Amino acid sequence: MKAKEEYQKLENQICFSLYAASRLVTKCYKPLLKDFEITYPQYLVLLVLWEQEAVSLNFIAEKLLLQSNTLTPLVKRMEELELLTRTKSHMDERSIIISLAEKGRAIKDAAIDLPFELVSGFNFSMEEITMLKTLLDKLVNNLNDDQ
Repeated sequence: MKAKEEYQKLENQICFSLYAASRLVTKCYKPLLKDFEITYPQYLVLLVLWEQEAVSLNFIAEKLLLQSNTLTPLVKRMEELELLTRTKSHMDERSIIISLAEKGRAIKDAAIDLPFELVSGFNFSMEEITMLKTLLDKLVNNLNDDQ
């Protein structure tokens, strides 16, 4: 029975390790994003738009594993900051198309080294970073397939 009780300790919970790592990594982004005057969630939206400059709100929501009603206030704020634009789709008026604005486009070049700056603080080898990314992607895919 003692062995099973060990699994009930906070430090032995994989969910807590993931939660703590996520919070700490997000916190590490804060000073890196400060010069761009954007938040981490805004950065994630920009990452999607840097790959495809005009996409539906639902597409961004799917990519970020968010509900569109969670994403809408974030996108509205980004429009106010002139990072992106929102327009109704010509094909379906219920669909909103999100496009990269010039200010959002300009951040891409300035933020090119941001991922490297972030992981340099992890004190991991490139092999460890690759392994971690592979395992996290597998976890996300496995859990997302169950939804």
